[in-house]
Amino acid sequence: MKLQVTALAAIISLAASGVAFADGKVVATLKQPVAAKTKVVAAGAVFVCEGSTCVATVAPARTDTTKGCKALAKEVGALAAFGTLSTEDVAKCGVGRS
Repeated sequence: MKLQVTALAAIISLAASGVAFADGKVVATLKQPVAAKTKVVAAGAVFVCEGSTCVATVAPARTDTTKGCKALAKEVGALAAFGTLSTEDVAKCGVGRS
């Protein structure tokens, strides 16, 4: 009985953690490339930026939003594309850092 309860708790735990990261990968294209490969934490995800591309291989659903776009732009500069956002939504992200 204890083993069944433990197994059930483990299954529920794994299912709940899977929901938080269900959307997975987010890719962003920068207007200006970064000088060197760098890691940036923005909107709950770790982005690895190299050249004019930043990729978060594991990202919560909240990352692929206008707020997530703004958070990354603040760290790396203006973006040309971000995840599944439309061109109009990416334009709302602002120009990033100065």
